[in-house]
Amino acid sequence: MRRHLSDAHVARYDGLRLARGRLRLAVEQVLVWLERSRQRRHLMGLDDRLLKDIGLSRADIHAELAKPFWRP
Repeated sequence: MRRHLSDAHVARYDGLRLARGRLRLAVEQVLVWLERSRQRRHLMGLDDRLLKDIGLSRADIHAELAKPFWRP
């Protein structure tokens, strides 16, 4: 026998699915911010020869580090 959900159950399920989706997006965004911060810190450790190889200067690195973590 098939069980049918009431409108209240369906609404609750939809609400939980929406909340779970929003939470997933928020976690993904935080992970992007953490990775961006990690990459910026890594740039600081590169020597001038490596920076020249990738076409960046110390001034470029300092400008990048001055950006807030949420800005690409």
